[in-house]
Amino acid sequence: MKKNIAIIMGGYSSESGISIQSGNVVFDHLDKNKFETYRVLISKEKWVHIDENEQEYPINMADFTTTVNGYKIKFDFVFNAIHGHPGEDGTLLAYFDLIGMPHSSAPFYQMAVAFNKRDCLSLLKAYGIKSARSVYLNKGDQINIEHIVKTVGLPCFVKPNRAGSSFGVSKVYSKDEIEPALQKAYQEDKEVLIEQFLDGTEVSVGVITWKNEIKVLPVTEIVSDNDFFDYEAKYLGESKEITPARISEVQKENVTRVARKIYKSMDLRGLSRADFIFVGDEPYFIELNMVPGLSAESILPKQAKEAGISLAELFESTIRIPNA
Repeated sequence: MKKNIAIIMGGYSSESGISIQSGNVVFDHLDKNKFETYRVLISKEKWVHIDENEQEYPINMADFTTTVNGYKIKFDFVFNAIHGHPGEDGTLLAYFDLIGMPHSSAPFYQMAVAFNKRDCLSLLKAYGIKSARSVYLNKGDQINIEHIVKTVGLPCFVKPNRAGSSFGVSKVYSKDEIEPALQKAYQEDKEVLIEQFLDGTEVSVGVITWKNEIKVLPVTEIVSDNDFFDYEAKYLGESKEITPARISEVQKENVTRVARKIYKSMDLRGLSRADFIFVGDEPYFIELNMVPGLSAESILPKQAKEAGISLAELFESTIRIPNA
């Protein structure tokens, strides 16, 4: 008997539209001969299953089931395609753990730490992972421009602490630009990370659980047409993403080793993507993405293709149903 797979998409953040695109790709590519697949939209307004005719059926939040034409559908597994809150930050995953629903992501605590840039950087420093100098601020904190510049230098990046797809991120060149950049970041999150600019090659490394082993995918080089790898560069074609990356063998070995160490040290599972900037031959960790973009043109699927893994195989590799 085929297992029922709920593909959750949407979410409560600025990334909801991107998440819906990712979820639809998963829906289109999971093997229909093996699985019954269901699209589930989760938003602030509603939780609904959407069938192929765009008809909506409410989700019962008590047990995460839906009823279609009088027939109750119980899901065997959840594929998490929600970028941002509440899918990528662990919130929904804690709920699924409470009701005993297996899902494609890492445990909720690991997801929460990975999504929180400050906590993730702090944790990984203990494992010897190199990163840029940074300053943390909460909304309402006194802003000491001189301290910020002395600590991180100029130019620097101002980022929301818990957001993705480069929403709310600014590259700042002067002291006068810091406060406006902070206000922009605070529109996405009440916590902000101000980070040193590192001048070097930017790369992204997918790490997945593949046949019960940690697998590091081929490295992608990011070449943005813009000032940095912002929203337009990521989603509107204003960048070049080169796989495999044009880096030396030493750089490749170093970043592969560090990416694997991060995945193992944090006890991650499922699909992930870690971003780095090289300073010489040393990779400096930028951030983790635990629900990466999943279209055929997204970075991680391109890396999987380079490794000989199809979209169907990539998505199926996350499905682990106890006693199945």
